[in-house]
Amino acid sequence: MEKIKLKIIGMSYSQAQTGAYALILGERDGERRIPIVIGGFEAQAIAIELEEMKPARPLTHDLFKNFADTFHIELNEVIINKFSEGIFYSQLVCTDSEGNIHEIDSRTSDAVALAIRFGSPLYTYENIIQQTGVTMDKEEETSASGDFSTEKSSDTSDNPLSENTLTELEGMIKEAIEKEDYEKASVIQKEINKRKKKK
Repeated sequence: MEKIKLKIIGMSYSQAQTGAYALILGERDGERRIPIVIGGFEAQAIAIELEEMKPARPLTHDLFKNFADTFHIELNEVIINKFSEGIFYSQLVCTDSEGNIHEIDSRTSDAVALAIRFGSPLYTYENIIQQTGVTMDKEEETSASGDFSTEKSSDTSDNPLSENTLTELEGMIKEAIEKEDYEKASVIQKEINKRKKKK
């Protein structure tokens, strides 16, 4: 079966399911997109790594990466290999210290979080993208693209961070990470990124 290389387009709060998020993956060399509904914890794990935030202590996916590094296990690639009854299934293709290849079943949200940490490529098959792929218009893609916050979007007039200076925000994010309040840290990071883009 033909493999299609994917990239992460963005992530946003799901309007359809309370407490869930929509992870948008897209063809690296095409226009089709795969929206995947994931849980809040997994969304946070993906957002933290994409925003290059460093938790005070390793999260579960960081622990997995540290464990794999210690025992010389490589994550060669992640393949979204099945779609059934509205659920995506994935495999981690790994190499152990002796060069043996192993395929391990994984939830897709965990597989994506690990692929980011290992710097591993992400693939799916043509039949899956034909079955689940959509073509988003520019407005929809812009609203999802690069928005890795796990916080519900709000009007800028209601933004409590708008009054803080960049220096204050950087202090606040450090404090949030130390307290392991990653949701708050993600929101602050989004505000910092927005300010830096305006410069």
